Amino acid sequence: MLRLAPEGRKPILIFTGAAVVSILIFPWWAAILPASMAAFLAWFFRDPERFPPEGREGWVSPADGRVVEIYSTEHPFTGRCTVLGVFMSPLDVHVNRMPCNGTLSFMEYVPGKKLMAFNPKASLENERFMMGFDAVEGRGMTVQVAGFLARRIVCSRQKGETLSRGERFGMIKLGSRVDLYLPEGMLPAVKMGEKVRSGETVMGVRKQDEA
Repeated sequence: MLRLAPEGRKPILIFTGAAVVSILIFPWWAAILPASMAAFLAWFFRDPERFPPEGREGWVSPADGRVVEIYSTEHPFTGRCTVLGVFMSPLDVHVNRMPCNGTLSFMEYVPGKKLMAFNPKASLENERFMMGFDAVEGRGMTVQVAGFLARRIVCSRQKGETLSRGERFGMIKLGSRVDLYLPEGMLPAVKMGEKVRSGETVMGVRKQDEA
């Protein structure tokens, strides 16, 4: 059975209901549009189970998509860090997952522009939601970045919660990107252009584990 993200249940029910009413009252072809919308939303809001790799340490990807950026920077919460940007196309699963075991200790919403999500400036200029956490490896952060089509960033967690690696924490509606901030002392385990899966693909490892 197809699992759906909670955010998608209401609009799917609305369009499904509209399709049923159309069939009962109007000619059958009147139901094509609402039925098609219900099917599209069911696909978009799909939420398959994901399982972090057993026997392998490291931080997993917070999103499905493709790695579009890898660079070093500094942030007041994390300090020196490495950023891995994952672009989600409209066809990818849009549920976001916790990269590691950690306690949420920083949250900040920043209004901004609607640049294309794969634009290098998107991480700094677009609307975004930053979720920082304390982990054994150090302080890390995920940044949900709204894109050209994205209209809503959802974070279902609150400051002070402790999450496990691969646990769901939110989603972005209609395509965008999620940046993962690795703390100093961790190395990227993926390359530019690599396809990754949320909750499963290892994105970063400690230096000693890499060696």
